[in-house]
Amino acid sequence: MSFTTALFWFFILIGVVIYYVLPSKVRWMWLLVLSYLYYFSFNVKNSLFMVAASLVIYLAALAMEYIQDKSDAYLKEHKAEIDREQKKKLKNSVKHKKRIILVIAMLINFGVLAVLKYGGFITGNITAVLNKIGIDKTVYALSNYVMPLGLSFFTFQSISYVIDIYQGKYRAERNPFRICLFVSFFPQIMQGPIGRFDKLQKTLFAGNAFNLQNIQFGIQRIFWGLFKKMILADRAGVFVAMIFNKPDEYGGAMAIIAVLMYSIQLYADFSGGIDIVIGVAQLFGVTMDENFRQPYFSKSIGEFWRRWHITLGTWMKDYVFYPFCLSKAMNKFGKWGKKHLGEHVGKTLPICLSNLLIFFIVGIWHGAEWRYIMYGMYNGVIIAFSNLVEPLYKKCLHACHINPHKKWWQCVQILRTFILVNIGWVFDCSAAGMGSAVRMIKRMITDLRFDQLNAVMFKSIGLKSADYIILAIGCVVVLIISILKERGVQIRAAVAAKPIAVRWLIYYGLIVAIFVLGYASDAGSGFLYANF
Repeated sequence: MSFTTALFWFFILIGVVIYYVLPSKVRWMWLLVLSYLYYFSFNVKNSLFMVAASLVIYLAALAMEYIQDKSDAYLKEHKAEIDREQKKKLKNSVKHKKRIILVIAMLINFGVLAVLKYGGFITGNITAVLNKIGIDKTVYALSNYVMPLGLSFFTFQSISYVIDIYQGKYRAERNPFRICLFVSFFPQIMQGPIGRFDKLQKTLFAGNAFNLQNIQFGIQRIFWGLFKKMILADRAGVFVAMIFNKPDEYGGAMAIIAVLMYSIQLYADFSGGIDIVIGVAQLFGVTMDENFRQPYFSKSIGEFWRRWHITLGTWMKDYVFYPFCLSKAMNKFGKWGKKHLGEHVGKTLPICLSNLLIFFIVGIWHGAEWRYIMYGMYNGVIIAFSNLVEPLYKKCLHACHINPHKKWWQCVQILRTFILVNIGWVFDCSAAGMGSAVRMIKRMITDLRFDQLNAVMFKSIGLKSADYIILAIGCVVVLIISILKERGVQIRAAVAAKPIAVRWLIYYGLIVAIFVLGYASDAGSGFLYANF
């Protein structure tokens, strides 16, 4: 049931009506039924992995909390009898036992992710090595036969819960069905956002009362997401698929346009999908984290990743970056760097290594291919290098009498960042592999072939003249909305405050645009991030 099918919206309509008819105490149970119906409709066998992940973190959290509670009760009962050293030993023992349970839970969940998502990559490389040394044998992976949808998303969301319990952030949930709903909540299961239990539980299990504003705002958000997906992403996807699937037939100029089209497709597809997810959740009164904040207005690659796929970035920061960067080993490394390489370099090196680790994981998270690893490391290296040369960068600005707060310089930074981001998109989009991506970048520099930029060539891609005009107008609309949001305008509240005639003119305009101008093609049949 794709978000763009009539069946899905009939499913949502029935789901919302029944949700508000049911008593408030059992409404969250209906959400669990909806979530399992939705996910199981794709593949029942593959869905069992999601159920297993839920049960693993549920039991692990209870076990860790039981150990902690038992220790706290013992300390309270024997407070007068236990000296400081014994108390320290007991706490270390408890921490060790909890860590063992945490590691087991993480190994199970990440182990399933590794086997299913990366087994093909590993066995493919083993097969290639064997063939090179003269052994004609093919090694097959389990991922050739089993691949649950949204595996990365529900795995990361599950792991966040069990780590939070280990750290004592909140109490473990006693009801296993609530954990199942947290992991499987159907709007977000395919492409996020990656939720946190302590935030999501406030509205997910609350049995929310009917609120007309939630319905209105939810529908607005849904139609805005459909606008971006069906009018922009699916059209741009036709152009992208044609060029990237046959990269050797086109020159560098067409490749540059294809990458720009991909930047439109990916943003409109992913952010549009997230708009639909957040809008559907709001129909049930459930509040989800925002995942985008005008990323193409970023003035650096680091800022871009704080605005793009925000929940993945915060997950990486909280559960990978800080634990690694603040570890004893990194602390020693930082002290060594300060002593031998200077204060700034010594302070920055642990941060740089942490960022490289983060973006290696981000690359792998996107897919089990070398091009994704290259994509991640490309971003990580730029951020690490930027951190290292920051003092030199500031000196250069001062020497050139450039005020970094001036609007013109900020525009230069935005343009520079946009270009760097688009270079990275080449690795992300090149379906033929990393070698094809490198060749395409080379053609963008050495073999532009401007003679291909003609009306006949553009029409041969599969889009009509009207499609290019619609794309241009749609991009202008998205740009205007993004500028308003960047300036702090609350778009939905602003629309709701308009006279009723103006409001409905906007609503009808959006609906008509989607139904009349929406583009349907094989290239735009699903959402890109559902594959992750």
